[in-house]
Amino acid sequence: MNTATPNDFDFSFLEEGFSARDIVDQKINESSMTDDRDAFYICDLGDVLKKHLRWARALPRVTPFYAVKCNDSRAVVMTLASLGAGFDCASKTEIQMVQSLGVDPSRIIYANPCKQVSQIKYASAHGVQMMTFDSEVELMKVARCHDSAKLVLRIATDDSKAVCRLSVKFGATLKACRGLLERAKELGLDVIGVSFHVGSGCTDPETYSQAIADARCVFDIGNELGFNMDLLDIGGGFPGSENTELKFEEITAVISPALDKYFPAETGIRVIAEPGRFYVASAYTLVVNIIAKKVIMDEESASDEEDEGTSDRTLMYYVNDGVYGSFNCILYDHAHCLPTLHKKPKPDEVMYPCSIWGPTCDGLDRIVEQCYLPDLQVGDWLVFDNMGAYTVAASSTFNGFQRPDIYYVMSRTAWQHVQQICSQGMPAPAEESCLEVPACCGRESSLEMPSLEMPAKPCQAHVV
Repeated sequence: MNTATPNDFDFSFLEEGFSARDIVDQKINESSMTDDRDAFYICDLGDVLKKHLRWARALPRVTPFYAVKCNDSRAVVMTLASLGAGFDCASKTEIQMVQSLGVDPSRIIYANPCKQVSQIKYASAHGVQMMTFDSEVELMKVARCHDSAKLVLRIATDDSKAVCRLSVKFGATLKACRGLLERAKELGLDVIGVSFHVGSGCTDPETYSQAIADARCVFDIGNELGFNMDLLDIGGGFPGSENTELKFEEITAVISPALDKYFPAETGIRVIAEPGRFYVASAYTLVVNIIAKKVIMDEESASDEEDEGTSDRTLMYYVNDGVYGSFNCILYDHAHCLPTLHKKPKPDEVMYPCSIWGPTCDGLDRIVEQCYLPDLQVGDWLVFDNMGAYTVAASSTFNGFQRPDIYYVMSRTAWQHVQQICSQGMPAPAEESCLEVPACCGRESSLEMPSLEMPAKPCQAHVV
């Protein structure tokens, strides 16, 4: 497939000595000169690169197939495509978007076990062969519509300790696997491997170990029936920020020995995964503006002889993004979002119990039930970190409130590394130190992203 030049998107170069947080300050200062003061995102694409390098160090045998549903930003998808990642797509639209960026169909897995017939036909017509299944009905649909498919049997896992459980909806039990594989054989279909997903927001790394062991059992059944099983998909569930109880390396420390035990490298089994939030959660910072405020006086406290302004009031802040927009992650992803202040509070500043609400006319639109903040004013700003996963992808414009603009940034060093990986591939472990990306960034100059086909020498990006 020829690589097509995608629609260009603008990002800003960050120079040495600055960070993405400096761009937050700059955008706030610019917005504060007007009455608009709309909510906005800053996305550091250099953070996506850092995650890719971190993945390669921790799981060198596992090829990441980014879960597009987590955040379908073209800028993110294009960056990951440039880095050589594959893509986990769940629909025709996601496949269309990824292929519009020049991604070869061999780098796509249609990882939805329950697909619409017309979308199976679309995948077939556009060369996407890898796809998952977990039922006989799905096998029969594929046999009718896509007889050259390379099927991956999704098995159920124990996801009882995951934040978002998936096995209640998807995955065949081990008991059902033999019958499904026998039926695939009868239909003349090619089953190439096994997939599983331990649930989004996994909190028990041992779940991966058991799932890998279960996958080995299914491989053995498949090989016994004459299938050439050579693909293992270990799904997602990897944390994307550092404020989680379970750290990424704690999970990979369980996965790697399990892979070595059940699927040794010498067997030639290809291992992939479907990380989503791992890549994008920490790359996005959301900045919202306080558009209204309500002071609720505690009548009992007010009658006491306490100093005014200590514990006699609760503050309600209303901001210009909410659970129908970026904060849908609270409803759909069980996220706990807490703000930081744009302006650092004074050491002796009084902190009040507060609640934070979105802009819509729905009482459900509450972002934070209780936190402690100073006495802020309409027009002040609040900052929410780690807002890249399951936020922009599922936001709506309910009540006519528009989605926040997204400003993309990347350091020149990170940009050079993306080019180098695109043209030469990932470096050997001994050479990885040369690709360490400093946590610095800054001055803005509008840039257009070049085509994914990057030459070995630096690309001549057009500076506006």
